[in-house]
Amino acid sequence: MFEDLDLAELGLDIPEDKAAALKEALAAKGKEALDQAVTGLKSKNQELLGTIKTTKTELEQFKTQFDGLDIESVKALLSKASTDEETRLLAEGKIDEVISKRTERLRNDYDKQLNAEKSRADKAEAFANQFKDKVLSDSIREAASKAGALPEAAEDIILRARGTFQLNEHGEPVAVDKDGETIYGKDGKTPLSPLEWAESLRENAPHLWPRVQGAGKTGDDGGKATGKKRSDMSAEEAAAFVQKHGREAYLKLPK
Repeated sequence: MFEDLDLAELGLDIPEDKAAALKEALAAKGKEALDQAVTGLKSKNQELLGTIKTTKTELEQFKTQFDGLDIESVKALLSKASTDEETRLLAEGKIDEVISKRTERLRNDYDKQLNAEKSRADKAEAFANQFKDKVLSDSIREAASKAGALPEAAEDIILRARGTFQLNEHGEPVAVDKDGETIYGKDGKTPLSPLEWAESLRENAPHLWPRVQGAGKTGDDGGKATGKKRSDMSAEEAAAFVQKHGREAYLKLPK
């Protein structure tokens, strides 16, 4: 290694025998240093090889443990675990808290569904009440007209009727008292009809009927006094006649 070293070029003027000895000494030191370096590298290399072998073994064991496992699914699960509160609570063993939260969610969903159903039921009931009110109003209006009431008095009569009449399950108007019991007509057997009830208003609310013009005899003479048949009478004349002479007298008039 140092045989070709020129000591003169280094500025050293040494006798040949001492130069040879110096070169041998330098060669020995160089070899010693090289041997130490090589030994260190070999040792480090062996250490690295051991580490690589150990790591490889661990990797093989890891692979065996998770053989067939979908790594992407594992990643997704780990991601969910980091953000999903329920998963986190389960991982922490807080099962009661998870059950409580699930119960709360179910209760909230049930309340939403219940409120939605109640809203639909309320709307359906409101619509049914409007329909029932119209049916009842039309029935009372028709009865008032047949009884000879003034057309403009219909709404007044309908308002009065609502305190007495209501629709039964068949959609028919029936008169009931405050206890919900059926009110019967004059014969005591037949339920009070809207027509009979409307006619009874003549005594308490005569202003809802046309004014009586003139007077006539009762019974059969009533027809002679008017000189008209029932078919020839106007609604006002018929109502006035009934008010003056009674419905039976009116029915005895020629048709």
